[in-house]
Amino acid sequence: MALHLSVFCFSNTVASGPHNGVRFFSQRTVKASGFSCQPLAPISRVNLKGKAFPGDGVPETKESSLVVCFGELLIDFVPTISGLSLAEAPAFKKAAGGAPANVAVGIARLGGSSAFIGKVGEDEFGYMLADILKQNSVNIEGMRFDPGARTALAFVTLRSNGEREFMFFRNPSADMLLREAELDFDLIRKAKIFHYGSISLITEPCKSAHIAAAKAAKDSGAVLSYDPNLRLPLWSSAESAREGILSIWEMADIIKVSEEEISFLTQGEDPYDDAVVRKLFHPNLKLLLVTEGPDGCRYYTKNFSGRVKGLKVDAVDTTGAGDAFVAGTLSQLSLDLSLLQKEDLLRDALKFANVCGALTVTERGAIPALPTREAVLDAMLQSVK
Repeated sequence: MALHLSVFCFSNTVASGPHNGVRFFSQRTVKASGFSCQPLAPISRVNLKGKAFPGDGVPETKESSLVVCFGELLIDFVPTISGLSLAEAPAFKKAAGGAPANVAVGIARLGGSSAFIGKVGEDEFGYMLADILKQNSVNIEGMRFDPGARTALAFVTLRSNGEREFMFFRNPSADMLLREAELDFDLIRKAKIFHYGSISLITEPCKSAHIAAAKAAKDSGAVLSYDPNLRLPLWSSAESAREGILSIWEMADIIKVSEEEISFLTQGEDPYDDAVVRKLFHPNLKLLLVTEGPDGCRYYTKNFSGRVKGLKVDAVDTTGAGDAFVAGTLSQLSLDLSLLQKEDLLRDALKFANVCGALTVTERGAIPALPTREAVLDAMLQSVK
């Protein structure tokens, strides 16, 4: 799936007016042509060899199933050839990225209802990113444009196996400068699920904005979803990263971590040992998910735990795979939170999420590679033949 490209006329992309030096997005300013999403229907309506899937019954309204994603939105520059260093790469493909934004697009592309809250620069990349989110049916009323800072950039080196390393340009970038006063609390209070990462905790003023947004969502009855998305080069030290990530750990209702993140957070303990994983399970947690790349995922609740196998594919670029998995999971939970208490239905939702992640690694870039619901269901049908 290629990157969505747009032609802009910036004389017409004028924000709705400065507010303490920050421009707020106007729905009139960015063209909405391009990708459209069909409303999400319960997976149970599709019969995969007689298997029932989550969401039985009448789905809830779009408004009540809203997932609001908070955090960074940036440009990923991905080498056109894998296995080379940044210096050796002959060319790069630009692609929209940023884990919370990836999740928002992933949910919308699956037919769900999502919104993004974050800040970009008042520059061509910032408006391009806003356009991409809007084309993918993501609510961008909570986006802000900073006239004094640039949109964040990340160069991503791809090893021959599709794994990646990052070089970030944020000194500071606009996403780091979001202030509490700029938050759209009306939008936050509409969320059924409020999703975020840890990068927005690294510096002020965004750290305070993050905590205020999460508290407002929690107070309004939203389920809080947390993917730490560890990026050590962005933190001042490993210890500050560990402390920062764990500082909001007990706020979350749902947490997704990778095996590497378990080792990091437990200071080197075995991520395959259930007793080690259970150390990260706080008293109010409803669901802890551990992603295992091509092997699938593990899940832990207070009452049950298990493993769901993944879908084997040829990996081209693993950027965004975890975000696609989160999008697949939250798209199902937003329709029916009772999945958290029903192991069979939760397993089916996680099978769907695993396929979302698998399909994403078959293309370069994060947002360009996120699958549609139809593509996921087709892959699931093919896998059971």
